[in-house]
Amino acid sequence: MNLAGLLRAGIFFGALAVLPLAVEPPWILNLLIFTLMYAGLASAWNLLGGYAGYPSLGHAAFFGLGAYAIAIMFESSVGDGYLPFFLLPAIGLGAALVSVPIGWIAMRTRADVFAIVTITLLFIAQTLAFNLRSITGGAQGMSVAVPPFPVETYGWPFYYAMLVLLALAMGVSFYFRRSKIGLSLSAVRADEDKAHGVGVRVTGVKLIAFAASVGITAMVGGVWAYYVGFIYPQFAVDPLLTIGIVLMTFLGGRATLWGPVVGAFILVPAQQYLAYDFGASQIYLLAYAAIFLIIMLLMPRGVLPTVTDRLRNQRRRRQTIDGLQEAGR
Repeated sequence: MNLAGLLRAGIFFGALAVLPLAVEPPWILNLLIFTLMYAGLASAWNLLGGYAGYPSLGHAAFFGLGAYAIAIMFESSVGDGYLPFFLLPAIGLGAALVSVPIGWIAMRTRADVFAIVTITLLFIAQTLAFNLRSITGGAQGMSVAVPPFPVETYGWPFYYAMLVLLALAMGVSFYFRRSKIGLSLSAVRADEDKAHGVGVRVTGVKLIAFAASVGITAMVGGVWAYYVGFIYPQFAVDPLLTIGIVLMTFLGGRATLWGPVVGAFILVPAQQYLAYDFGASQIYLLAYAAIFLIIMLLMPRGVLPTVTDRLRNQRRRRQTIDGLQEAGR
């Protein structure tokens, strides 16, 4: 990463780190927590759907896996309140290991068929969550013990946990972009058969992307369950969750480092605002879709790639004009 990139990342995460000190209304912190959550989920999905070009629609299954893992382990007590956060890496690693045989089977298909296979996985997970009542509580849901955090700063640990997971997702994304894995995934996305022909270990890199993506997703799901305190199958394994993170990734710019974050920071506040104004009539869903469609019509490649290309073209035109002026002298 060049100096400018490091500076951008430092300013971004530094500002977010001190933001809770500057906001007082609890609803703002709640909005920020969910914005960071979706930014982390979109960045994690981008590892597979963006860099590898495999549009998974089943990520909510692993989000629910992480949520239920936290609920099952901490249904009665959370100790000092911080233990669930320290167990998140184990949950992410467990989800990644579970995903390997699933990915090995699912990734024998491609493109649209892969999307169908993964959304089938989502509905299987949701059905299991409803029917394994002795484990998940079924339709009655499961509760997580309330942490003994001070009321004034109750949301801070969850906020910083989501911020760390966003940093992790973006760090893995940056590594993919700069490593042999990322180059291999780009070759797979462009033409998988040719990539295999030139010696790319196609199956291996796809499984790495899948495992890293769902591992981070499961950790985010664990923080979400701990934060909301009570989970139901229809919310822990929600198809709309997957649709939301896919929309955010495409909106900001697929296969880019900052695109999923930009998409989340646009759509989540917009969705919350529209839900507040029009929630009773469900019109907010139409307005939410309209925002996405307008932006995608104007910027079909996503916000970040379109803006970057326009700035690059303007710079080139300026350099050309300056060169012609120098030649005229």
